[in-house]
Amino acid sequence: MATFDNNSSITNIEPWYIPMDILRIVCIIMTIVIALILLAIIASKQIPRTAPMMLMANACLSELVCVCTALGLAAFTLDNDLKRIQYQDSLCVFRAYINYSMTVIQNHSYNLQAIYRYVTVVYPTRIFWQSCRLQLCLIIITWIFGLVAFIPFLFTDYIKYNVENQICQAPIRLSFAIIYIALVIYIIPNMILNIIYIKLIRYVRDMNKRVTSANVLARAERELKMVRNIVTISTILVILGLPYAIFILMSFFTTIPKYHFRIAFIFIDISTTATMIALFKTTDVIKLAAVQTVTELITKITRANT
Repeated sequence: MATFDNNSSITNIEPWYIPMDILRIVCIIMTIVIALILLAIIASKQIPRTAPMMLMANACLSELVCVCTALGLAAFTLDNDLKRIQYQDSLCVFRAYINYSMTVIQNHSYNLQAIYRYVTVVYPTRIFWQSCRLQLCLIIITWIFGLVAFIPFLFTDYIKYNVENQICQAPIRLSFAIIYIALVIYIIPNMILNIIYIKLIRYVRDMNKRVTSANVLARAERELKMVRNIVTISTILVILGLPYAIFILMSFFTTIPKYHFRIAFIFIDISTTATMIALFKTTDVIKLAAVQTVTELITKITRANT
């Protein structure tokens, strides 16, 4: 293999590499735009400053930071593919660390929303548990946990540069690193979310069997619907993350495809776009505020032209 410079060498690429890289970047940019729009709407005067909206803003912000790191990963891959080189820059491992950390924070942002909804139904008199101050503390804790959880990866050789996929990631094989990633990023957050959902379903069903005021029951069913929406969003991530999970399982028993990360990450990047769209469509307050904003903008344009 011919030398390109001191830190890189010429490599062959498949014809589908660059189109897939571009598709990834398009999906990521779409997600960034949607996340920015949602954050702008939440920050607008139409949205009340409540704990649920704080948690929603946290979900949008964590998603935004997460996809910004994903954009760095995709841009690095595309740059190397265009230059037909294999090259690991000084930030390669750090980008992987941030991407792992932000994915944890993003997934737990949905758990915080579900926990809040559960508390409002099961413990309606515990006002402090529903306060903005406590929710802010929980948000800070999840961010600290996400950033700390993968710090060891920075100082070990768990994250490696993969030439075929032009990316720095923990190799998919039977190892402590990949099992740890699967547990911390995917399995534990989804288990927590589904446990909360099942417990809330059972509680609401018990309320239907008991003598409960119509207002209390209606509120419980409304909160259950919100948790169901969160589970739906999480399910989108799980379904589109299946290729990654399948490759992990395959690696325990056999050799996985050489371009596994390229295949897995295109599905992951599509999933982030889909979840942000779902987040918008399932949040009535944000949809209403968006309609009001567009209506006001159209009214101002119409008045200016008359």
